[in-house]
Amino acid sequence: MNKLVIIINGKGGVGKDTLCNFVAKHYDTRNISSITPILKIAKAGNWDGNKDDKSRKLLSDLKHLFTNYNDLSFHYLKSQTEEFLATEEEVLFVHMREPEEISKYLKYVTSQGLTCKTLLIKRNICESKTYGNDADDMVDCYQYDFTYHNDLPLTEVEKDFITFFKNNILKVCDVL
Repeated sequence: MNKLVIIINGKGGVGKDTLCNFVAKHYDTRNISSITPILKIAKAGNWDGNKDDKSRKLLSDLKHLFTNYNDLSFHYLKSQTEEFLATEEEVLFVHMREPEEISKYLKYVTSQGLTCKTLLIKRNICESKTYGNDADDMVDCYQYDFTYHNDLPLTEVEKDFITFFKNNILKVCDVL
């Protein structure tokens, strides 16, 4: 299998991490997030690690500030992508929310000769929730390559998602 980068997005609670973990059972996978360097800054400011609406707004605001200041998250993702390229890992999941950041990273990755696709995860019970910040509330404001509806019981979703992953993403990317 050639290396594959998947930008994954979806509202909080739709199961993004769970689905990535399912793929990791079948392929050598790395899972990164554009918010990681921001979390470190927030923790230095006594953020308690909660992901309530107030905390989500704090993280979103900090990310916007550092994007404007020095593009911190983008540089972090570039360094993680370079590390991924130097490994035997096959799939890189990149958790990223903002449409303009998705476009920028996608352009960078494809300029490196990597195959990159975008994936939106949706779940009916999470669709009406609003968080009061751009990062979470604008998840649907991007034209994704693939959308997976994660509405099955947990006991059934692993098989269904792996089938979706193989029959859609890998097949279209021609990395089987």
